[in-house]
Amino acid sequence: MEFSISPVLILGSISLLLIIAGLIEFSAHQAILSTIPKRIHINGTRGKSSVTRLIAAGLRAGGLKTYAKTTGTAPRVIDFEGKDRIIHRLRKPSIGEQVRLMRFFSKEKPDVVVMECMAVQPQYQWIAEHQMIKADIGVITNVRPDHIEEMGPTMEDITRSLGNTIPTNGTIVTADQDAMPLFSEIAKGRGSSVEFVDENTVSHDDLLRFTYLEHPQNVALALDVCKKMGIDEKTALDGMVAVRPDLGALTVRNLLFGKNEMIFINGMAANDPVSTLQIWNFIIDRYPSEGDVCIFLNTREDRRSRTRQMLQLVMENIKPNNLIVRGNNLDTMISHLTHYSPETIINVVPMDQPASSTVNSLKLLKKDSLVFAIGNQVGMGQTILEEIKTYQYHD
Repeated sequence: MEFSISPVLILGSISLLLIIAGLIEFSAHQAILSTIPKRIHINGTRGKSSVTRLIAAGLRAGGLKTYAKTTGTAPRVIDFEGKDRIIHRLRKPSIGEQVRLMRFFSKEKPDVVVMECMAVQPQYQWIAEHQMIKADIGVITNVRPDHIEEMGPTMEDITRSLGNTIPTNGTIVTADQDAMPLFSEIAKGRGSSVEFVDENTVSHDDLLRFTYLEHPQNVALALDVCKKMGIDEKTALDGMVAVRPDLGALTVRNLLFGKNEMIFINGMAANDPVSTLQIWNFIIDRYPSEGDVCIFLNTREDRRSRTRQMLQLVMENIKPNNLIVRGNNLDTMISHLTHYSPETIINVVPMDQPASSTVNSLKLLKKDSLVFAIGNQVGMGQTILEEIKTYQYHD
C-alpha cells in the first residue's frame, strides 16, 4: 500500500511552521524592547540624521548611556562614547536591520536608544514604529514633497505616511506647524500627545557655536527631546555643539585654487526643491556673496522629474551667475528654463567624466564666488566632495 503526502498538507505544514517561527521571533523582540528603558524614534523628510545625532549628543552630555543609529548619507551606529561605527551591509538595506540593532543595543544595557526611521513605504513606517521600536518619544522633523512614488502625490498623503510613526501612549514632537492638525488627529487615536517646537527658540549665537551650518529647527527639536528626558538646555547644547556632523550635514569650506578664493557649501543632502530653497535662503542670509553665485547640481539618471524640478528651482528662484550641472541628456530640459535667468552661464558635465572635470569647472569661476552644491551626494557626488576637500584652506 503506497502512502503519499498531499502537496496541500506540505504547504500547510510549512506555513504553520513559519507562523510559529514568526511568533517566537516577535515575542523575543518584545522582550528585548522591555530591556531598553527609553526609546526615541526619528522620522520626517529632512534633518532626521542630524536630529538623531544631536539628541544622542545631548543625552550623553547629561550622563545617560545612549546608543543611536542613523540611516542618512552614510548609515552609522553611534556608541555611548559618541564614536561612529560604520554599518557594513552584505545586502540591500531593509527595516529588519532595526531589529538586529535593537538586539545588539539591548546587550549593551543602555539608558536610551535613538533610532532614525529607515522605512519609506507607509506600511513599513507603521511596522517600524509599532512592532520594531515602540518609542516613548517620537519626532517628525518636517513634511516635504519627497518620495511621492512611495508615500503619495499630495501633502496629506505624505503627512499621513510619516504619521505612521506616531507612537502609541507616547509623545510626538514636530517642527512642522502645517502638519499639526493631522498629526494631532492621529495621535489622539493612539493616546499620544503632540507638541509643536518653534525653531525661533534657538538663538543666532547658539547656532554660531556649531562648527558647521546647523538648522535651528533641528537644534530646537533636539533640545526639546533632551528636556523631556530631564537634561537641562545648557548641558544638552554643550554636548550638541561638540557632535561629529553627519556626512550630509550643511558644511562650509573655504577653497583656494591658486590665488582664487571661494566659499563652497554642501547642501546635497536636501534633494527636494522646497528644502533646497529654504537652505538657500538660510545660506544667503549668513553668507551674502561678494562675488558671483554658482550652483552645482549633481543629478541622477533615474530621477529625471527631480532633475527638472531642481533645475527650475535654480533658474526661477535663485538665478545664479553660473550653473554647473553633472548629468546626461539635459539640453532640452535646460533650454525650456533659460528664459527665467538668461544671464546664467550654464556648464553641463557629462556623467562619464571624472570628478576632476567638475572641480576644473569650479576653478574657472571668479574670485570670491559662492558655490552651493545641491542634488545627489551618493556615489560620484561624494567622490567630488572628497576631491574638493583637498583645496580647502583655513584662515
